[in-house]
Amino acid sequence: MEITISATKEINIEDILVLYKANEWSSANKPNELYNALLNSETLITAWDEKKLVGLGNAISDGFLTVYYPHLLVLPEYQGKGIGKLIMDKMQEKYSHFHMQMLTADGRSVDFYKKNGFERAGKTEPMWIYQGDEH
Repeated sequence: MEITISATKEINIEDILVLYKANEWSSANKPNELYNALLNSETLITAWDEKKLVGLGNAISDGFLTVYYPHLLVLPEYQGKGIGKLIMDKMQEKYSHFHMQMLTADGRSVDFYKKNGFERAGKTEPMWIYQGDEH
């Protein structure tokens, strides 16, 4: 298995939906909004096993000071093989010098992000208005 990491937005909605449904993310229920959100992200990093989309991550940023990483997903059968780290490493190539890098982590992803240099943001409390139910 050779995984290719790409910073392209040339991706089709069908591949995206397979990935999101496999991870049971509720945003798959809003396919057009999800697709447009990913394409309008400042950065979209994808991971491919030949022509199969096996992972992706995106970043929303002001371009200078702050970046937020809303999504990082890997197909379940490809998890634990370093693909998420490859995606985060590619993000760090672009954003490591930013003053603040933010994300929301839950469940098993907390340990993953800690291994990648993230830590709890002081005494802050995560807050949101959210229409999903998987978190």
